[in-house]
Amino acid sequence: MDKEGACLNRFALQHKVALVSGASRGIGKAIALGLAQAGADVVLASRKLPDLEAVAQEIANMGQEAIAVPTNIRDLAQIDHLVQVAQGKFYHIDILVNNAATNPVFGSVFNVDEKMWDVTMGLNLKGYFFLSQAVGKVMRTRGSGSIINVSSEDGIRPGLGAGVYSISKAGVIMLTQVLAQEWGHYNIRVNTIAPGIVKTRFSTALWSNPVIRKETEDSTALGRIAEPDEIVGAAIFLASEASSYMTGQTIMLDGGHFSSVRMLLSTIVSPD
Repeated sequence: MDKEGACLNRFALQHKVALVSGASRGIGKAIALGLAQAGADVVLASRKLPDLEAVAQEIANMGQEAIAVPTNIRDLAQIDHLVQVAQGKFYHIDILVNNAATNPVFGSVFNVDEKMWDVTMGLNLKGYFFLSQAVGKVMRTRGSGSIINVSSEDGIRPGLGAGVYSISKAGVIMLTQVLAQEWGHYNIRVNTIAPGIVKTRFSTALWSNPVIRKETEDSTALGRIAEPDEIVGAAIFLASEASSYMTGQTIMLDGGHFSSVRMLLSTIVSPD
């Protein structure tokens, strides 16, 4: 093998098994397909089975194995079931992508009630913690693994109108650092991807608003909003041996986003 081939081989994921939450659409689907293209077999998790089965078929068409497991990761019993099914099929899990997320409210934190708080934190932070815990125990027995948490630029710079979401995503970044510190001696690496606005159904309310979209594009160095496929490269890097000495880190994928759009949002989202 020549030097170029040896270098590219460090990104290969043959004989690896990845578990991806929120894998039925958007960033999760793109990452699941990307990991499969790099050679991984994939366990797909989200709440709706038909959407997952469609992604599983796409992966099968690539020549990789995939199983669809409907799961609400707010529910610890469903997390346990997901991991058991994954082990029953593949016997091990090498890569975990915590991607499932929600943001049920857009507006002032004055208007957030307990249910909105619990739903957001239950999925965006509690779910990530307990799924990481369950998969981490599997990785510990093999002495290796890579956990990739999907946070957001809002976890670093608070998104106006997305206060609870921002808090949850900041928690994901700290979760990454805590797990990286504690699990490093098991050779389990934990890192975060923090995207800006990506053109997915999840963020439709932002990129479909012409005012917000224009201001976002104008305040982004690359002058546009990301597509889901543009998050995949970072995920493959973090999942593979190419990042073997990287843990506890957050990779920002925001296109060079500045703060003027947040000033605009402050005029749209009244604190009252």
